[in-house]
Amino acid sequence: MVDFAGWELPQQYRSVKDEQEAVRSAAGVFDVSHMGRYEVRGAAAGDFLQGVVTNDVGRLAPNRAQYNLLCRPDGGIVDDVVVYRGDPAWFVVVNAGNREKDLSWLREQAPAGVEVIDRSDELGLLAVQGPRAEEQLPVVDTDLAGLRYFGIAEATLAGARSMISRTGYTGEDGFELFVPAASLAATWEALLQAGVQPCGLAARDVCRLEAGLRLYGSDMDETTNPYEAGLGWTVKLGKGDFVGREALLRIKEAGPRRELVGLGCADRGIPRHGAAVRLGGRGIGVVTSGTYSFWLRRGIAMAFVESGAAPLGSHVEVATRSGEAAAEVVPLPFYRGSARRAAVTQG
Repeated sequence: MVDFAGWELPQQYRSVKDEQEAVRSAAGVFDVSHMGRYEVRGAAAGDFLQGVVTNDVGRLAPNRAQYNLLCRPDGGIVDDVVVYRGDPAWFVVVNAGNREKDLSWLREQAPAGVEVIDRSDELGLLAVQGPRAEEQLPVVDTDLAGLRYFGIAEATLAGARSMISRTGYTGEDGFELFVPAASLAATWEALLQAGVQPCGLAARDVCRLEAGLRLYGSDMDETTNPYEAGLGWTVKLGKGDFVGREALLRIKEAGPRRELVGLGCADRGIPRHGAAVRLGGRGIGVVTSGTYSFWLRRGIAMAFVESGAAPLGSHVEVATRSGEAAAEVVPLPFYRGSARRAAVTQG
């Protein structure tokens, strides 16, 4: 057990390798109740969110979700979030370490008639991830096969009415379950009885890095803009005004000064957060996230490097605890799992 954003969370239940294998080959469950969950209510809730996130929530149909960024007026990333358009309320899920910051920030922006309610203590959140998640999730009254990727539905699990979204943070197909807090333990036990394997923070971090998914506080923060983090696809400058739009327009026109790239180590070297990245002996950047992937059998990392300094296929050196490791600049993501297949097949 380790401290994470003020929560006591499991680093692992068994081995990281076993837990990752469960997620990649069958299904694993993560307790992610440490993340913040807000309900946004009011007639103008959708318009309010449209004005504070970078993506276009105006395109969201009811019972759909969307990956998003909150940005400062200067274009720095306040947080990366998922916005859910329920019926009638909207929901926003934020990173655990930003729960209080994001709540204050959203309430400061909210107009009269729009209420941002922190429901984190009322609703638990479990993530069931893996190519067999659909068949192993013990729901009794919902057709999961008909739930589209980034879709939302209501279902009953372990006797509790819960909201389910076909989303996750591992690169695999799967579901995130918004469960009443009083029913959280019973739902967890029902998942284990259905054969879903419990997984901890370490396996989650390896899986998300393999899938090229950014971690707030490591791969981005308020000094990072979406374009250098490789998240420019979330910025819809043509949708109308939103916080940070003018700054992001200037950044896009000028081009980012640095870029986030993937690094694959040629040997068992393990790149770590903060490690220097060099090309021909010259420092060109720093590792933001790094680990050893048992699934891919090599060290992998994401790193910020000078724009254009290390195109795909370049060979660089990464500082490690034992010296330096040779690495190649490779495309992101490192691994394409069942989540991508679900997105393609379901549209």
